[in-house]
Amino acid sequence: MSNSTRALSLCIAATLLAACGGGSDSSGGSAVSTTTSTPTQTANLAVMVSDASSEDWATIGVKIMSIALIPQGGGGNVTVYTAPSPAPVTNLVLLDQLDDLLGNTAIPLGNYSGAVLTVSANPGDILLTTATNPEAGFAAAGGLTIPADQIQVQHTHGATGSLTVPVTVNFDSPLVVSATQNNALDLEFNLAHPAFLIGHVPVGGGPTLWAVNFNGPLRRLPRYDLTRLVLRHMYGDVTAVASSTITVTKEFPTEPPANPETAIAGTQSLQISADSVNGTIFYDLDAKTRTVIENFASESSLAGRYVRIAARYQQDGTLVATRIYASDEFNNVWVSPEGHVLHVNTTSDMVTVENESGIGVPLLVDGNTQFFVREPYNPAVDSKSIGSGPAFLSNENLVRGFKVHATVVDPLATPLVAQNIEIETARYDGAISAAGSTNFVYTHNFVDTTDDYVYTMTYISGMTPNGKDFSGDAITGYKWWDFAYPTVLMDGSDAVNEFVAATGGSVNFGGTVGAVPSYGVSFSTWSDPANQSGWAAYASILIPSRLPLGNVETGLVGNSFTMTAAGGAMPVTVAVSTTMGSATLVYQIDRTDGVVTVSPVDITTSDGLTQLTAGLAVGAPVKIYGIPQANSTLKAYVLAYFTGTMPTN
Repeated sequence: MSNSTRALSLCIAATLLAACGGGSDSSGGSAVSTTTSTPTQTANLAVMVSDASSEDWATIGVKIMSIALIPQGGGGNVTVYTAPSPAPVTNLVLLDQLDDLLGNTAIPLGNYSGAVLTVSANPGDILLTTATNPEAGFAAAGGLTIPADQIQVQHTHGATGSLTVPVTVNFDSPLVVSATQNNALDLEFNLAHPAFLIGHVPVGGGPTLWAVNFNGPLRRLPRYDLTRLVLRHMYGDVTAVASSTITVTKEFPTEPPANPETAIAGTQSLQISADSVNGTIFYDLDAKTRTVIENFASESSLAGRYVRIAARYQQDGTLVATRIYASDEFNNVWVSPEGHVLHVNTTSDMVTVENESGIGVPLLVDGNTQFFVREPYNPAVDSKSIGSGPAFLSNENLVRGFKVHATVVDPLATPLVAQNIEIETARYDGAISAAGSTNFVYTHNFVDTTDDYVYTMTYISGMTPNGKDFSGDAITGYKWWDFAYPTVLMDGSDAVNEFVAATGGSVNFGGTVGAVPSYGVSFSTWSDPANQSGWAAYASILIPSRLPLGNVETGLVGNSFTMTAAGGAMPVTVAVSTTMGSATLVYQIDRTDGVVTVSPVDITTSDGLTQLTAGLAVGAPVKIYGIPQANSTLKAYVLAYFTGTMPTN
C-alpha cells in the first residue's frame, strides 16, 4: 500500500511547467568593486480547476477571485491567479474529473506550506440549477434555478456588495517549487462531500434553504504526472501563428449562458503546439471543413479567430492540441453541447446531453458520427476515433453519467446531428456486487428506468501503466481508494483482493429501505489488454452509502449508537471514529429564524465528543453517510445532527 490523495471533487490544480533563470555577476577594478543583487528565480505556474460529477445539479457556479500560496517560514502570500473583470463563473458540474486551465504565472522558487483560495459570496454570485432529472427524493424539482435569496453562503467576510469566502488549506507537507522538475499543486473542492451543499426542508412547510459551505470540503491533491491530466476544452482568440505553435489568449464564456454567447476576455496567453506525430484534427466551423494538420505553416488565417481547443500536456509541460475548432464568431465555437449524458436510446440512435442550464439536448448519431475518448497519456488513442455510428451505442459503451463534449454538423438543424462526441470521463457507478478476481458488477437504477444499467466492469491488466502514487513512484494495474480515507491508495498485486474484501459488507434496515450495499464509482480506459473492445476500470472509489434521514434509537456509548431509518423496520449500529486523522466528520446543522448555519464539530476533543453525545439524544434526527462493514455495522464517514427547526426527510 502506498499513500496518495484522490477524491470526487472540484479541484484547483497548479502545475509548474518550466523554469526560467536568474543570476548575478560582479565587476571590479584595482580599487573599487561593485556587486549586483541576485534576481529572484522563478518558475511558471499553470493554474487549473477541476471537479467531480453530480447527478442532481446541472449548474453549481462559483466565481474564483484569487488563489495565493503561503510561503513556508513567513513572508507575504504569492498570488498565482487573479480573476479578470468581470470575474467569470466556473460551473463546477462541467469539470467532472477534468482540469480547466486558467492560465500561467511565474512564482518564486521555494517551499510553500499552504494556499488561500477566495470565492465571491455576494447574493447572485453562486448559481444553482438542478438537473433535468435528479434522483428520487431530491429537495428540488428538476430544471429549477434556485433563487438567490434561498442560497446562504457560509463563513463570509467583508461588507455587503463585496462579500468573499477566503478558504485556507494547510498542506500536510510543504509544496517544494523546484527549477529542476515539474511540480504540482492541486486543491480539491469536493462536490460529493455531504457538507458542501445542504438543502434544509423544514418540518411544517416553508422554503428550502441551500447552505453552501466552502470550509471543509477542500484539500490538497498531489499531482506527479502532467500527461495524465484531462483538460477541459479551452476557449480563446489566436493572437499569433508560427510554424509549429499558435498563441492563444484565454476567453471565458458568460455564465449563465447568453444567446448568442459572448466571451469574457482573459489576460493569460498560452502557446499551443500541433501534434507532429499523430496529427491535430482541425475543424473550420465557418467553412465546414475537417483536415488533419501536423503544423500551422498553412494556417496563418487562424490569427484573429476564436478557437476551442482540446489539448494535452507533454511531459516537459508544453501543450499539444488534439483537436481545434475555429470560427470568426465566438458563439460558433461555444455552441456545442457539453455536459453529462442523460439518455441513450439505441432504438432511435439519439443521445441526450444535459447542458449547463439543465436542459437536455438531443443529438442524432448517424453513420458519420465519430466517437473519441480523452486519454492524454496515450496520444495514439487520444487523437484517433474509437468508433463511429450507431453501432458504438450498443453494449452500453455510452451510458448516463458519462461526461462528453459534442460538436454538431449544423447548429440550426432539427434534429441536431452529432459530428463527433468526445468522451471526457467514462464513469460507471452504483451498487457493487459479485466482486471477483477479474471483474465486478455495477447496478445503477435511475428515476427514469430506461437509463438503468447492470454493467460488468473489468479491471485493467496488471501490467498497464497507471500513473504515480503519493511518493511519485510509477503504478501498474488497478488502483482504488476509500472515499472515507482519501490519503490511502490501494494499488499493486493485492489491490483487487483488497477491493473484493472491502465491498463485501452490507447493513439491513428491513422494510422498504432493506439492505444497504457498498457503492462505488469507477473511471475507465478504452481498449486495455484486459478488454480490447470495450471499457476497463483503471481506478475506483468506494463511496459512502447515503441513508434516508433517520432517528437515534439508542444514544452514543463507546463510539457507537443505533438508529432507525425512515421506511426501515429495524435499527442498525453506527460506529464513529474519534481517532485523529481518520475521525468521523461531524456537522451541527442549525436553522433558526430563516438562517441555516453549518458548524463542524471536532470529536477528537473531549468537548466535541460531549457536544455530539448531547446532539444524539434518543429520537433526534440524524443523517449518516457511511461504509457498510462485514459485521453488519455502518462505519460513519460523515454524521450530521440538527438543532433549531428540524428537517423533513
